[in-house]
Amino acid sequence: MLFVISVAVVALFTYGPSDPAQAMCPEPKCTAERQDAIRDALNLDAPIQVQYAEYMSGIVNGRQIAFGSEAYDCDAPCFGVSFIYRVNVWDDIKDRIGPTVSVAVGAGATILLIGVPIGMFAARRRGSAADKAVIGATLVIESIPYYLFVLLAFLYLAAGAGIFPQEGYHPLTDSPLKWAWGLLLPWLALGLVNSSKYARFTRGSMIEAFNQDYVRTARSKGLAESRIVNKHALRAAVVPIVTIFGIDFGSLLTGTIFTELIFGIPGLGLRALNAVGQSDLPVIEATTLISALIIVITNLLVDLFYSVLDPRVRLG
Repeated sequence: MLFVISVAVVALFTYGPSDPAQAMCPEPKCTAERQDAIRDALNLDAPIQVQYAEYMSGIVNGRQIAFGSEAYDCDAPCFGVSFIYRVNVWDDIKDRIGPTVSVAVGAGATILLIGVPIGMFAARRRGSAADKAVIGATLVIESIPYYLFVLLAFLYLAAGAGIFPQEGYHPLTDSPLKWAWGLLLPWLALGLVNSSKYARFTRGSMIEAFNQDYVRTARSKGLAESRIVNKHALRAAVVPIVTIFGIDFGSLLTGTIFTELIFGIPGLGLRALNAVGQSDLPVIEATTLISALIIVITNLLVDLFYSVLDPRVRLG
């Protein structure tokens, strides 16, 4: 999967509509001859297989990149040199991974802590007024556009009422308390919006588990309802939830652009958004590859975690 994605990214970089030479030295500042010289220095005229081999070799071994008369030593992992800032792309983005991971991990925990218990509550009261109220509330929340929900939360709770701080990120190593306090509103905003569908997923999975033979057997033996719910029904119902969460968590890690933009969090998504506006192709290429790697690893961990959750799944 990573191989296919890397080939696609390099192909888009090579054959895409953006011209690296034009981005680095736009007209009329540079003549056509000067832009041709830049393309030659960047080896953009080489066959795509040569460019791919050079790029992937640079990630493992590093390489030297020439910008006209200037040369940059790019140590491994080398994802290229930024067209705009003329710095090693990895040095530019590696410190941004931490803020993005911080937002995603906190939001993911909030999603599970809110969505799963609410879904369990609704499933145990299926068909009641409380069940209908919960499902109705989740539909209302999910119908609100995410970017609008986050923007309103920032304007009213941070900028307006001052309940939460406006600055969104402090490094964990500087102060864990400031780190958590600064990210609390982004966590709650992301968590509330996404927890609505997890409440419905959990409700549906729990209702299906309640209809299984082993649950009816446990009830016939006189086991406590809390033990039936938590030990038997929830363990089976949580497997599809974990599957969906694994995919969504990868998306959280790579797609927190609006959150980072609104709260001023210097994360990977915000850097990628700026790179798109600046046609900074090496940064776009690197963030795409890193995002793909994160999603692939996340889904692999979810598959491995199945054996812990479901006794029917065993790793050979």
